[in-house]
Amino acid sequence: MRRTGSGRLLLALALAWRAAVVRAEPEPPRLQFEAPPELAGVAAELARIPPEAFRPGMRLTGLTDPGPPILVVLAAPGSPAERAAPPWAAGLARGGAGVVVLLPDRVRRSPDRRLLPLLQHEVAHVLVARAARGRAVPRWFDEGLAMAAGRPLDLGDRARVALAVLSDSRLPLARIDAAFAGGGGDVEAAYALARDFVAQLLEHHGTDVGARILAQVARDVPFREAFRNVTGASLLEVETAYWRRRTFWDRWVPIATSAATLWGGITLLALAAFRRRRLRDAAIHARWDEEERERLAALERERAASQDLPN
Repeated sequence: MRRTGSGRLLLALALAWRAAVVRAEPEPPRLQFEAPPELAGVAAELARIPPEAFRPGMRLTGLTDPGPPILVVLAAPGSPAERAAPPWAAGLARGGAGVVVLLPDRVRRSPDRRLLPLLQHEVAHVLVARAARGRAVPRWFDEGLAMAAGRPLDLGDRARVALAVLSDSRLPLARIDAAFAGGGGDVEAAYALARDFVAQLLEHHGTDVGARILAQVARDVPFREAFRNVTGASLLEVETAYWRRRTFWDRWVPIATSAATLWGGITLLALAAFRRRRLRDAAIHARWDEEERERLAALERERAASQDLPN
């Protein structure tokens, strides 16, 4: 009986602990989808994503209440929403309105490259706007948090960071913000640098650093002042330290291990292997030719010897 009572007590404690953990998790945002008939299948696929996929955005922004449902609009090629979007954009968020616009046909051109991280990214923009209560935050901060909510840094991101650092080793955050209005490589570098800088903030000041900054911004504290209050250093000081950490080794290792470099190395190895194979095949054929010449010479000698024999 004692063992049974102890077991029940342990079970009750475990269930209570699990319930407390579940309650501590923020409620994920609710999504509503709107799509034309040709994208109904994509909308159904996105609607099946478990709500837990959007909890990282809640944690990073510090929201405990996600607010009203977020409307996710899927835009078809040639639609007014698609024509209004920048040519490189695969998704847009209107944070104040709680609306996300996705362009599925462009997803492979986006930094996220898949629908799930793209949706997580754009939903996170809405959550940032709600956490800041509509107050403005720098674009690099908004994009960096949104990318952190969507997917981890990959080799391509690190290579783009390295290339940006090599081209300008002291790129101000203000210029990164301006680069988002550009196109092509400038936009890709801006996304990668914003994500990398915010990743450094999360690593050195805690994963709730963005949430704490947004909480102060929501109370009408200017962003730079909120940044100093939370990190204990000015934005300029943190930015300078970030670029200082981008040493020669930090800049070259990502390039040496980037996907492009790896595939380039694989291509060179394949070409070298092909050349070795051709040389080996040529040597084999040369040996066969020599053996054939020796066989023919032996046959010729045998014929000559047979002709010299007396009748």
